[in-house]
Amino acid sequence: MSRLQLCEVAKSEGAEVHLHPINLSPQANAITVLLGATLAGKTSLMRLMAGLDVPTSGRVLVDDVDVTGIPVRKRNVAMVYQQFINYPSLTVYDNIASPLKLRRASDIDAVVRRLAKRLHIDAFLQRFPAELSGGQQQRVALARALAKHASLILLDEPLVNLDFKLREELRDELAQLFSAGQSTVIYATTDPGEALLLGGYTAVLKEGRLLQYGPTVDVFRRPASLDVALAFSDPPLNVVSAQALGDGWKLDQGPVVNLPGLRTMHSQVTLGLRAASLRVEKQQGDVTISGQVQLAEISGADSFVHFQCALGEWVMQKPGVHTFALGESLMFCFDPSDAFVFDSEGGLLSAPLLLHERSAFLGIKN
Repeated sequence: MSRLQLCEVAKSEGAEVHLHPINLSPQANAITVLLGATLAGKTSLMRLMAGLDVPTSGRVLVDDVDVTGIPVRKRNVAMVYQQFINYPSLTVYDNIASPLKLRRASDIDAVVRRLAKRLHIDAFLQRFPAELSGGQQQRVALARALAKHASLILLDEPLVNLDFKLREELRDELAQLFSAGQSTVIYATTDPGEALLLGGYTAVLKEGRLLQYGPTVDVFRRPASLDVALAFSDPPLNVVSAQALGDGWKLDQGPVVNLPGLRTMHSQVTLGLRAASLRVEKQQGDVTISGQVQLAEISGADSFVHFQCALGEWVMQKPGVHTFALGESLMFCFDPSDAFVFDSEGGLLSAPLLLHERSAFLGIKN
């Protein structure tokens, strides 16, 4: 399996900087998710990986060989875009078979039918792309990419143009397809949920800069900075500043809270609470804040309550289907130990402990 390394790669056009110098070595035989908002630099980085663009500075290495400037047609790369790019004049069968024919494979029919079955398009092999739904067309594009048997597969927000149900279905299938680890897969998305579902590794990008790279679960649990936590939170992270006050921390326009385990010389910090850490049922040790419901919506198996409080506009994610009246005043609660704490520069000072870690910290035996 080829090992990809990006060494101080940067990309600019005139005065416009698309990518600041980036060092990244995606884990071989695994999925790396490029997570970031629109214009974070995800597509620019993937184009350098593929050989579609040449970096302004820096090098692209494959197995320690410098391939900077070598065009995509001379690399073993497959790429799937947001759009359903298939050959319109070819049947589904011939679309999937096209990379196999180019390399004169001997088992074309068997490979085409195996991939079509895995992606649930085996019933459409004799149809043309225009006769398929959007989800089916994207499956054809994915099958053709897999048929290429490329050492590097690049997926640039491949599900963004599909409806919600199709996105969920294909996400599950992609996670299973690439779990075998036969290729290095780079998957770009703006959706933190996709990163968590796909697992593997995640590189968080913002404005052309690489903020953090590591196992997806680790990045989610311990974001290196406030910017990473904001990028990896959907619904948005609830944020409030706090000033040191005696043994506690005075929230801006809010109560004094204790932050267990926090050791810092900083007199001002920023707290970040994920929406799922808030609740309306008070538990021992909780901090309570009064808020007025501005919007309540149900998505999937969760209810989302957007409310205005002294700390700002916050959101709570509550499991299950619940009804909240607009304008209703409620007491919202959170455990201070569920807060991420960042210093004045946005660097992580402490993260919520996992249940077993918290038990150990408190001296509780499970």
